[in-house]
Amino acid sequence: MVCSAADLAVEGLIFDVKRFAVHDGPGVRTVVFLKGCPLACAWCHNPESVSPRMELAHYAQRCIGCGACVEACPNGVHAFAPDGSHLIDRDHCQSCGRCSDACYAEALVLIGRRVRVADVLSEVLEDQSFYESSGGGVTLSGGEPFAQPSFTLALLRACRDGNLHTAVDTSGFAPWAVIEPALTHTSLVLFDVKHLDADAHRRWTGQDNALILANLRRIADAGAPIEIRVPIVPGANDEGSHLDRIATLAATLPTLTGVRLLGYHGLAGSKYASIGRSSSLPAVESPTRERLEELAARICRRCDVPVTIGV
Repeated sequence: MVCSAADLAVEGLIFDVKRFAVHDGPGVRTVVFLKGCPLACAWCHNPESVSPRMELAHYAQRCIGCGACVEACPNGVHAFAPDGSHLIDRDHCQSCGRCSDACYAEALVLIGRRVRVADVLSEVLEDQSFYESSGGGVTLSGGEPFAQPSFTLALLRACRDGNLHTAVDTSGFAPWAVIEPALTHTSLVLFDVKHLDADAHRRWTGQDNALILANLRRIADAGAPIEIRVPIVPGANDEGSHLDRIATLAATLPTLTGVRLLGYHGLAGSKYASIGRSSSLPAVESPTRERLEELAARICRRCDVPVTIGV
């Protein structure tokens, strides 16, 4: 047994658990979404994952204007304008959850919950029969799982002790000292490659890509199976020359199992609005299926690995 009682007691902050997922690794899977990410991708489709803390979401279309939140909040965060619109002073919100508890219309929702490894393990084991019949398992996503290294490592240990296939979806932007010990307990690394040009990577994600690419190489050298996942964002990283560079990189990774292209979609707008943020990405159309197939074929011509199109 690798997992200890101490591992089961480790706490982390998650914002969702998605059961019966089929796009985040092989087979039927449960995806655990961890909160906190060091990147600020302009096209992020889970903006609620970025902050490492709990945060308040407001779904305006649900609000009935009852004022229960005004009475419940100890910090005067909530108010209503003369026209009935709900005003939120996010600078003074402590994410205590009192307003969301009082909001029976569920217009206010606290994003993020603290859980123990034991709690998550109990939840994911409910679907063990589906994992076994489909070759599935558990995927840690986010956010960035390695932004919570102790929780991620303990959860991976616990899952492997339960004979579960484990996958980690990572940006690779983390110290190698954090990533390396987790590989022993990871069946598959889903490695996100946003952009191979350093300047473009900084522009679109807010961070340099040197550490990311170094970690990708280290993971391959360590013998861990890798699937490269590339978000295809028109005007940002969908040039044919960039995909050629992806193919060249892929051909040098001995443990690569495949490349997966993920077409950008603009469906996260309501998520940004709910947490009082806006996307920094200029308005762009989602890539067509034909365009994604064209790019996939381009990679296939340059490296001998499966290239798939996902969501």
